[in-house]
Amino acid sequence: MAKNLLLTLVAHQGYIRHEDEKDYALQNDILFSAICQTYLPLLDLFHRLESEGLDFKLAMVLSPSLCSLLDDDLIKAQFVHWLEKRIALGERELLRLADSPELLENAKSILAKARKDLVDFTQVYSRNLLNEFAYFANKGHLELLATCGTYAFLPHYGDMTEILNAQVEVGLYSHRHYFGTNPDGFYLPFMGYTPGIEKVLRSYGFRYTIVDTRSVLFSETLPKNGIFAPVRCNLDTNTSLSQSSLVLFCQDCDTPDDIIGEDGFASNPLYKTQGKDISFELSGEELVASGFLEDGMARVPSYFRYWNDDGDGVYNEKSALEQVKKDADSFLAAKAEKLSGAEECMAEISPSLTCVIDAKTLGQEWAEGILWLEQVIRSSASYGINLASPSSILGNPFSLQKIIPYSGVAQGNSYGEDLLDSSNDWMIRYTRKMCERMVDLSDRFPNETGLKVRLLNLGARELMIAQSGEWAKMIHDGFFPEYATERFKQAIKSFMIVFDALGSNTVSTEWLTKLEKEHLLFPWMNFRIFSPKK
Repeated sequence: MAKNLLLTLVAHQGYIRHEDEKDYALQNDILFSAICQTYLPLLDLFHRLESEGLDFKLAMVLSPSLCSLLDDDLIKAQFVHWLEKRIALGERELLRLADSPELLENAKSILAKARKDLVDFTQVYSRNLLNEFAYFANKGHLELLATCGTYAFLPHYGDMTEILNAQVEVGLYSHRHYFGTNPDGFYLPFMGYTPGIEKVLRSYGFRYTIVDTRSVLFSETLPKNGIFAPVRCNLDTNTSLSQSSLVLFCQDCDTPDDIIGEDGFASNPLYKTQGKDISFELSGEELVASGFLEDGMARVPSYFRYWNDDGDGVYNEKSALEQVKKDADSFLAAKAEKLSGAEECMAEISPSLTCVIDAKTLGQEWAEGILWLEQVIRSSASYGINLASPSSILGNPFSLQKIIPYSGVAQGNSYGEDLLDSSNDWMIRYTRKMCERMVDLSDRFPNETGLKVRLLNLGARELMIAQSGEWAKMIHDGFFPEYATERFKQAIKSFMIVFDALGSNTVSTEWLTKLEKEHLLFPWMNFRIFSPKK
């Protein structure tokens, strides 16, 4: 029997969009670094495999807020400018390092990549990366899963059916808008499962989702195949058969720790450091003279990094590539051994293992991550492993074992405590009150037209922005916490202005138009998605 490995990459980005590049350079850099270190290298890898006639299958999540940013003309122009500044800095680096051969080789390699990124983005892909991902999805290499409109942590709203419906519906509409298809799978942000979500997902036609290990292993019914086969859930015996057949794939409990954990592959000292950048090594005068920074502008990463992960030795690309192959072999050997052990205990069906990897791990957190993925894809067959997508092994869902899943999440200690702790617990009372008011507004103004509809749609958009799980996580992680707090408060204030304007029947059209232009997220937003379903 085949041993199936389901690799699932999750790409998400909070909605961070600013016209002022100088004041928000660090925040804009979050997306731009993802494009140059993860998304462009991924597409380059896919095209390389295709040109060699190699078949490959992966699952991937591209969140709606990320898709909106990648499709934004302002963001595209800013990214081109971002690349051009790095190319100019790289050209000066060649002169500065003329007497340091090892560092010079690294600078040449990084500059060559920056130049290639610019050509690929502007000419090869015509500034449209989403079309490229859609291309590989249409070819059958990628299976794209939908996810929530703004990556909201659904267990926080488990008792608010209208909110669950709205987040799922916006995610579905977004997927149709950008990729033109109805996806089989829905990815729960942070893999946050709570009872009742399966009914919502099935009502929108989704066939499967992925849950944390504990959600399956701690179920009331012991899963006979453990994590090595999908199961289906049914919490309400009164529901029809079609509504009670949401399939659950269970993530491998060892991934991604075996990649990015304390002792994971990415920690090998032969790999390139992500913590020592020339932007923080050179003087401010040098950076301004190169055109990389403007006077008074905060320092941002340049991605010209020449050292090993121990921070002392000079990076050697050849040695790193050799280590990448060893680590890919170690990963595949461990998964093959685990699958073989499961195969001995399973009858009639092939074992499968679902490995969920945050896309930022590959490239942004681990410079060689995409190269490692390539070696995993190329070498999988030699370990008797078949790279599969969830839909390809789904089969007849009604033949799967039925369980009652346990509430769980792939955050913290499987309870999502880092998304609601002493650092960010103040946020939830605002979003839940906004939810209550939005549901009330959609019920009170079902047939409005004109200016009030624009107000209601803006209110719905601001609520969804506030619900993004990204803000709470950034505050907990200490990753631009002040910015995340301010971004969240802005959404709250905007929603309150909308609420008060509808109550007083007055509105500043100038304010409304300005905010609509700033927040281009979900231009097709219809506030009625928050209406109670009859």
